[in-house]
Amino acid sequence: MAVEVFEGNTADPMTLAGQIDKLKGLFGLSRVVLVGDRGMITSARIRNELKPAGLDWITALRAPQIRALLDTGAFQLSLFDERDLAEITAPEFPGERLVVCKNPLLAEERARKREDLLQATEAALAKLAAQIARGTGPRGPDQIARAVGRIENRYKLAKLFDLAVAEDGFNFARNPARIAAEARLDGFYVIRTSVEGKALAADRIVGAYKDLAHVERAFRSLKTVDLHLRPIYHWLAPRVRAHVFLCMLACHVEWHMRKRLKPMLFDDEDPIAAARARASIVAPAQPSPAALRKRASKITANGRPVHSFQSLMRDLATCTLNEMTTTLNDAYSFTLVATPTPIQAQAFHLLAVDPTKL
Repeated sequence: MAVEVFEGNTADPMTLAGQIDKLKGLFGLSRVVLVGDRGMITSARIRNELKPAGLDWITALRAPQIRALLDTGAFQLSLFDERDLAEITAPEFPGERLVVCKNPLLAEERARKREDLLQATEAALAKLAAQIARGTGPRGPDQIARAVGRIENRYKLAKLFDLAVAEDGFNFARNPARIAAEARLDGFYVIRTSVEGKALAADRIVGAYKDLAHVERAFRSLKTVDLHLRPIYHWLAPRVRAHVFLCMLACHVEWHMRKRLKPMLFDDEDPIAAARARASIVAPAQPSPAALRKRASKITANGRPVHSFQSLMRDLATCTLNEMTTTLNDAYSFTLVATPTPIQAQAFHLLAVDPTKL
């Protein structure tokens, strides 16, 4: 496992060039396809680094780029009345494939979040307006505009409101036309790739991009979910590198432990059946029938309680190594392992660990 740590003032996209050289030289790969989010694999990185290096990529377009494609007629929203995926091309992205996806559940979630933010913005603006009316708020158009601007910056929805600042107050109202224009792309995202169709079909392109969720989950696991390795402030660079290495090593160990302990965990043991249960690659992932049965019954195949990774680790922590002495000879000591419970014994068996030999 190779770990590289960059200076704290280094932007993520600037780390890409070195990783390209590492992938090509260290692993001797004949072909490399980088998968990254829209913040990492930018148009500038593609133009200046990926194309000259002969590398392919899979990333996504930003919202303004998607809106521009729709405005220029690159795709029609009516295409997605009966489908959730369509592959298109556009002159703005020569030699590339664009896979347009629509997820209805994502559309509902974005609409809900927008409505929550709209209501929060209205509540904050109404509170400010009431303060001004009582004479306890800012005075004069400049101060009022600055106070309104602070609310706009907090919720990022200024473009969806009509605002008029006067000498002794301000008026505001939602702009239905702008809200409707914003909502028309709810649930849409566009995957951008240079990989040709004969090498990777459109649904597999989407699947590769969605696999970034595993990376995001790993970071969450490092910080809060499983390992709780919160940021530690080190003054010396070698200590920073050591801390990062320990974090990555712990994540690596956890990944292998989860893989072996799946029969005891809520984790899905049958990814092939789970993939078959999924309506399409755009739709949310579905658990396999075996995983659904395990979740419903809370019982494993051998009749024992199903654990989460965290609860199983707490259970294993109760299996202790005890340093023992005898009343006959205080100078003599030996290590005695507590007798594992059936659950602990199964976990040790799956991990191929003999606690008596630790």
